[in-house]
Amino acid sequence: MKLFSSQHDFQYPWASVTAANWVKYPNEVSTHVVAVDVLRREVDHTTGMLITERLITCEQPIPQWLRCIVGGQNRSYVREVSTVDPSTRTLTMRSCNLTMSNLLKVYETCVYKPSESDPDNQTTFYQSAEITAYATFKRICDKIEDWSVERFDQNAKKGKIGFESVLKLLDEKLDIGNKFIDEVSGKTVGVIHDVSDKTVDVINEVSDKTVDVLHEVSDKTVVAISDVSVKTVGVLGHLTQGLVAISSGIFGRG
Repeated sequence: MKLFSSQHDFQYPWASVTAANWVKYPNEVSTHVVAVDVLRREVDHTTGMLITERLITCEQPIPQWLRCIVGGQNRSYVREVSTVDPSTRTLTMRSCNLTMSNLLKVYETCVYKPSESDPDNQTTFYQSAEITAYATFKRICDKIEDWSVERFDQNAKKGKIGFESVLKLLDEKLDIGNKFIDEVSGKTVGVIHDVSDKTVDVINEVSDKTVDVLHEVSDKTVVAISDVSVKTVGVLGHLTQGLVAISSGIFGRG
């Protein structure tokens, strides 16, 4: 059995890294991964953890000496089960090969956790693998294991570079999205302020005109009332004179 381990810090927060993990493949660097299919996904309501089972399809040439043992198959399948624990901010992925499992077993564990030095902005990636070959002769086992470790190391390095490119792309898209939101928000605020200012102007204009109309109506009402009062006084004066004349005539004949 051969062991492999590595550690790497991604300069992105844990939430961004775990989100990007689901769209990691395909990428222009890790071309050996040709397909990723989700077989099962569920949430454990007791723990709150997200559990995902995936089938990963890889296609990569193998050396001639190994081809003589396993045949000419270049396509292989890997089963992966991952858990996302939001309470501890930990993404753990465990995988094992399904192809050539009678000849070789590769158990891989990958863990993404917030960096201890900068947990809000960096994510530490831990990767380990146990590689065990099964063959009649120890020399063949050792050769298969040595080749597997070398191939695993090459793919792991490609995986980190490819994932960095995916993280950068998503970060750029997020930055563009945030700028668009800020631009739209700024324009929306400007329109609201413009509408608010125009509304205030209209209200003030209507208010001024209303006051002018009220003043005009009030003035005309006062004039009308004065005119009616004068005419009423005149009518009453005529009536009074008439009554006096009538009274004088009546009492005069007596």
